[in-house]
Amino acid sequence: MKKLVGFAMVLGLVLLTGVAFAGDSNTLTVSASVVGTCKFSSTTSSLDFGSLDPSVGTNANASTTTQFWCTKGVTTDAVSADNGSNFSNGKRNMKDNVSSDLIPYTLTLTKDGLPNAGPSSPRTLTIAGQVLGTDYTGKSAGSYLDTVIISINL
Repeated sequence: MKKLVGFAMVLGLVLLTGVAFAGDSNTLTVSASVVGTCKFSSTTSSLDFGSLDPSVGTNANASTTTQFWCTKGVTTDAVSADNGSNFSNGKRNMKDNVSSDLIPYTLTLTKDGLPNAGPSSPRTLTIAGQVLGTDYTGKSAGSYLDTVIISINL
C-alpha cells in the first residue's frame, strides 16, 4: 500500500508541474491559377457564295456561323480575320487556279452579345460576306477559293 500511495504522489506531482509533450504544426497553402483562354469549337468553317451567274450580275451575300468559348471573366476576346491567301489591291480575293482570275469579296465578323462563361457555354460568331455583281461578270468560269485565318485575340 505504501508503494501505491508513493506512486499516486509522484503522479500527482507530475500532473501539478504541467509536464506535457510538445508537438508542432505546419500551415499548408494550396493554390492554382486558371488560365484565361479562348478556343474555337471547330478548327474549320466554310462560307459559300454558291453559283455566281454573270448574266444576272447581282450582289451575292452569304453567311455562316461558328462557335467559340472563352474562360469566364476574360473580357478581351477580339475576333479578327487575316487578309486571306489571295490579297491584292487592298482586297481579299477568291482565286480560280486555272485562269488565275480573282473575285474580290468582303467579310464581316459579328460576335453574339453573351458573356464569356467557359467551354460549357459556347458563343456564336457570325461570318458574313459579299461579292459585288460587277466584280464577277467578266470572270472565267471555274471554282474560286480563298483561305482566311480567323483568330481570337486576348
